[in-house]
Amino acid sequence: MLAVLVVHIVAALIAPTCVRSFGRNAFYPLALVPLGGLAWVIANWGHPVTTKVSWAPQIGMNIDLRLDSLAAIMATLVLGVGTLVLVYCARYFERDEARLGLFAAELLGFAGAMFGLVTSDNMLLMYVFWEITTVLSFLLVGHYAERSASRRAAIQALLVTASGGLAMLVGIVIIGLRYGSFLFSDILATTDRPGGFAISLAVVLVLIGALSKSAIVPLHFWLPGAMAAPTPVSAYLHAAAMVKAGVYLVARLAPAFATSPAWHVVVLPLGITSLILAGWRAMQVHDLKLVLAFGTVSQLGLMITVVSVGTPDAALAGMTLVVAHAMFKACLFMVVGIIDHGAGTRDLRALSGLGRREPWLFVIAVLAAASMAGLPPMLGFVGKESTASALWSIDDTLPSWAGLLLMVGVPVGAALTVAYSARFIWGAFGRKPDVEMSWHSPGFALLAPPALLAVGGIAGGIAAPAVGRLLAPYAETLPGVLDEHLALWHGFNSVLVWTLFVIALGCCIFLVRNRIAEPARPRLGNADRNYDAALNALDRLSVRLTGALQSGSLPESLALILGTLIVLPMVLLAVGAHSKVSLRLWDSPWQGAIGLIMIAMALGATMLRNRLASVLVVGITGYGCGVIFALHGAPDLALTQFLVETLLLVTFVLVLRAFPAEISHDHSRVFNLGRAMLGCGVGATVVVLAIFATAARSTVPIWEAIPGAAYTLGGGKNAVNVLLVDIRAWDTLGEISVLVVAATGVASLVFRSRRFGSAPRAADAPNYDPDAVSWLPAARLVDRRDRSMVLQITTRLVFPTIMVLSVYFFFAGHNAPGGGFAGGLVAGLALTLRYLAGGRYELGEALPVDAGQLLGAGLAMSAGTATMSLLFGAPPLSSAIWNVTLPVLGHIKIVSSVFFDLGVYLIVVGLTLDVLRSLGARLDKELS
Repeated sequence: MLAVLVVHIVAALIAPTCVRSFGRNAFYPLALVPLGGLAWVIANWGHPVTTKVSWAPQIGMNIDLRLDSLAAIMATLVLGVGTLVLVYCARYFERDEARLGLFAAELLGFAGAMFGLVTSDNMLLMYVFWEITTVLSFLLVGHYAERSASRRAAIQALLVTASGGLAMLVGIVIIGLRYGSFLFSDILATTDRPGGFAISLAVVLVLIGALSKSAIVPLHFWLPGAMAAPTPVSAYLHAAAMVKAGVYLVARLAPAFATSPAWHVVVLPLGITSLILAGWRAMQVHDLKLVLAFGTVSQLGLMITVVSVGTPDAALAGMTLVVAHAMFKACLFMVVGIIDHGAGTRDLRALSGLGRREPWLFVIAVLAAASMAGLPPMLGFVGKESTASALWSIDDTLPSWAGLLLMVGVPVGAALTVAYSARFIWGAFGRKPDVEMSWHSPGFALLAPPALLAVGGIAGGIAAPAVGRLLAPYAETLPGVLDEHLALWHGFNSVLVWTLFVIALGCCIFLVRNRIAEPARPRLGNADRNYDAALNALDRLSVRLTGALQSGSLPESLALILGTLIVLPMVLLAVGAHSKVSLRLWDSPWQGAIGLIMIAMALGATMLRNRLASVLVVGITGYGCGVIFALHGAPDLALTQFLVETLLLVTFVLVLRAFPAEISHDHSRVFNLGRAMLGCGVGATVVVLAIFATAARSTVPIWEAIPGAAYTLGGGKNAVNVLLVDIRAWDTLGEISVLVVAATGVASLVFRSRRFGSAPRAADAPNYDPDAVSWLPAARLVDRRDRSMVLQITTRLVFPTIMVLSVYFFFAGHNAPGGGFAGGLVAGLALTLRYLAGGRYELGEALPVDAGQLLGAGLAMSAGTATMSLLFGAPPLSSAIWNVTLPVLGHIKIVSSVFFDLGVYLIVVGLTLDVLRSLGARLDKELS
């Protein structure tokens, strides 16, 4: 299974290149990818296959795949229809279609994601694939990005399905925690099932995700809107694959949760409502794709209703409907695509006489529509009959209201299905007076995929017993006994009478189709307009909330944030439990002395009017913090604190050059009671929270285990560095990603458009004299009034030493104070010294590299290290240790996390270079 996923990923990556090389014909070899996966599924049918790759076992997040009977059914549909859709694409699109390579990649990626979704045994992994399909469907629906309708439809589908997915994630977490496992197999095998409100809530949340994905009322409106997508997308995503994800999830969880109190209350009314309401809408619209789209919503309502009943007979009927629907609806969407290509319209009022012009296309469409209507000898007929039989044999499984709802709603919905099936055939192929149309015939390659699906529908109906034997293993997983079996002919019985009644009622509805006109104002409301109204209401709320909380005044915004910081934690602390607090002022008198100095400097910063003096005294508080770290035996933290404080001090000085030296009298009142109270309150809050947090500890602190874990697991003696690059490397990866984003944001604000590449070199200066003598390459370009010979000479002498120290810190940091962060800061200080001594052109001489490329290289190296371990079967970011003996150097221990640390080093250097270029060199140019 993992190989099938990997092959789909690789194929998606090379698809654009294939399309550029072979044009639309590249879809033929690309179709071999899902076809090969289909062959694998068929070869392993009936033999459960499991795959497990450890990822994050502590939180239950592993790659657990399982091919059982239900997964095999869904995977066959995903891969089989996916193969035919790719073959169909080879002749559906024009030769010079724009973005066709990207479309092929997205379609293959979607096929792989759907295969991963239906074969995932881990609910968390299933959710990952679930959201991947959401994103890829957004891209596929919005393929024609230049059209506003496509953009709107894509955003609408994304918002609805992603919102439902977020609700589902909460439900998955609750279920996993209550059951003690996130594996479907473990949950379904549990006999002593937990109950209570939490499980009921979790079931409802999961169902919200499933119903939104399968376009069930009231979240159905995104599916008709998604018809703005290319027809192959509709044939695949909205007929055979994506919209079946919700039905699959309900079918997967039905054996465990069909008896949950909230299960039938949520699913059955919404499913029946979708069946009838969407069927009625399919009788009103005139676009053939919209007829099929509303028909899909109606059929999804029927399928999700039947599979949610929770009996083996209903499960068998539901799976039969799923298989039949995938074939006839994908076929009909392809037929609509052929009609749209040949006639240039999908409006059934503008089509006439197509049945005589294209008899083969007519036969294909009739077979598929007959299966959709449930006419013999199609597989759809077998599914409808088995559905009726299963619903009549429910007995006491459902409450009386549910049985009555099914007995009334299902035949009405089935009759509407017959009616809009007939309307589709009449509208697309019937002869209409006074209607003229142009037409060019499709080729065999365009007709073959829908023809295979139509033949599959009739073959499945004739071979119904064989189909039943393939679907029965899933049905037998539900509690109870499987009494029904699939057959084309069950004799003259009540189910046959029910079928004849449904067909007759559907024909009567078709005959009065002209009276079922679309009203000017929908009697039941317009879900699409309600969606717009909801978005507009959220926009208005956000504007009012922003206007109330964000007045544009920085002091007011800070006061609101800091006030919340004071009130919320202190209120919770006041009403919560309290721990015994014990304090001592200091461990050493030096700590008290340094603390007094820091307090004095902090108070001085609030009173000084000179900006530079304020920055300096604030810096002293930072250095004092570093000294306290050193006194507590944390030299690594002290080193980092000193380096960060120095670099921040330089950065503040660079920025302050653009400000007046003194704060104006209007903004320099000696004392402001409100601000003083706010500052004291924040300080007191932080201190009180720290005290109570420390006193609340009830177990052995984790720091006692970190030194040993750092050496045995991370291969290093410096616990702080190993903590950053190994034990909590995921946090570090997120933090350096934020650093890269922040650097990019600062650069975009200063440079406005781009970074202008690497820093300019001395030769780029207009007044450059190559024969002039100077201690630094670009120092001669500095104005004589600003030039410091002592600083230049000092820089020339100490710069190489600082860089060597930087490299030493980097390599020694795994076992001694230092590391990639400290080494990068030291290198950044060296660059800062070069800039201060030689001006903006000296940066280009010191490091002629684009800061953005340096940031990107560092992030890529860190992320690459995170995933490289997966190739060796280890969890991400896990360290590997190699012991080697080299000439001269002797015995060396190399830890793979050093490459992660190298990424951190490059990011810190790149960030410093970006700051010096944006807040230094660029500002120099503006001020000159």
